Amino acid sequence: MELKMKILLAGYNLDYDVIQELKEKSGIIDDLTPETISAAYARISRSPKPVNELREISRREVDNARKSNRNIVFAMGHSSVAEHAIFNIDVIGASRFLIEEIEKFRLCSYTEKSQRYVLFDKDYVIPEEIRQAKLTDLFTSTIEMQNNYYHELYEQLWPYVFANHKDLATNPANRSLLEGWAKEDARYAIALATETQLGMTINARNLELMLRRLAALPYKEAQDYSQKLFAATKDIAPSLIRYTEVTDYDRLTRHNLRKKADSFSIKYSQRGAEKNTPAVQLVFVTPNADTKVAAALLFSASALNYKQCLSQTTRLTLRDKKSLFKTAFEHIKAHDAALRELENVDLQFELVMSASCFAQLKRHRMSTIISQDYDPQLGVTIPPAISKIGQKKQFLQIISKTQAAYEQIKKKSPQAAPYILTNAHRKRVLMKLNAREFYHLARLRADQHAQWDIRTLSEEMLKAAKKVMPQTMMLAGGKNSYPALYKKTFGRP
Repeated sequence: MELKMKILLAGYNLDYDVIQELKEKSGIIDDLTPETISAAYARISRSPKPVNELREISRREVDNARKSNRNIVFAMGHSSVAEHAIFNIDVIGASRFLIEEIEKFRLCSYTEKSQRYVLFDKDYVIPEEIRQAKLTDLFTSTIEMQNNYYHELYEQLWPYVFANHKDLATNPANRSLLEGWAKEDARYAIALATETQLGMTINARNLELMLRRLAALPYKEAQDYSQKLFAATKDIAPSLIRYTEVTDYDRLTRHNLRKKADSFSIKYSQRGAEKNTPAVQLVFVTPNADTKVAAALLFSASALNYKQCLSQTTRLTLRDKKSLFKTAFEHIKAHDAALRELENVDLQFELVMSASCFAQLKRHRMSTIISQDYDPQLGVTIPPAISKIGQKKQFLQIISKTQAAYEQIKKKSPQAAPYILTNAHRKRVLMKLNAREFYHLARLRADQHAQWDIRTLSEEMLKAAKKVMPQTMMLAGGKNSYPALYKKTFGRP
């Protein structure tokens, strides 16, 4: 029998400047839009024609393709069609504070200019709210104080790092690595106002949502970002980006929840011991997690219904249950994703972390991350190396002056006050993730090559997880510890 399967390349990313050159040279304008692909794919479900012919028709009839998109996406509500249109966006000159809001959208891809690898040179954003409140001098003098100290710290940290890693320092190829360690500790002194850049890949459905959500935020930089993002994309796929206006839901819900919380007389006065709050608290775990994962493993491997599988695994001896898990993990390697059955159980953590740590944790977008505002009462995270070089006292003096400026700004412009806080300042985070996602987090963040702050946090999370679901977490750990974990479990490498 003749094999009828075909795999055809329908498209791929092109640099925008290349697209503009193609337009100028060929005179073609209308069909250089991702709308033709989304329209063709939308017609797959109702047309007998091969999809490559549907794409050809869409390219010939762009106006009809756009009408089809509007009807299918908006009138009929099949919003997933808009996900076939992809944009690559350069975000330049945004603050670290704004980047946190942008990266809340989990079904996008981001690559950010890293403060771990790049030495920043006094680049920062002055929020419009600061200008309007006539606080520019206070703001800029505080930021410049932080930035000057950041460079002083780096100049003292890098010789310390090289001296403490002489084995690595002998190889010139490690110079960038060791300088990076110095940069990543020095960055704790600089502010969330620090200017950065971002490469973002986003589909039209999420783009529309991002435009609305960021336009609804109560600070000008986010609103400007939304307007500029819309201006850059609106003419490329107008049939897929339609509902961009701010809604009351996006604009008022968070604000009203804060007011409601205040009305419940929450005792903020009892916050004197905040600095001693544990960094990691496991606040919820799926009951009988190991049993439920074992039942899911049996379910996928048998013809039994889930109730029968659960009943059977409940009666298993610990030895038999461990044998089942070892069968599931026997051939897994450090780069393999854990089986999807592990998604049936959850862990929820309350975490207290620095802005520097949160910048890394927020990348785990398949988890559920809910964060509070940065709170100076939670104290700050001081890199151990800063204490080792005798800079702890001066570091805390910079923090003290920063917090004095924060309090002054907060009185006149509360929305802009967080911009002045540093990467050392902390916030509370509620994070829920399933066991499969936890494997991914542990491998990346509990690894010896991970940055020390998030590695410390992840290792504490890992300890808590292993206590409540030891069989499920049998091989959870950093990539570097995987060979030892495997040997301990199976008695062989």
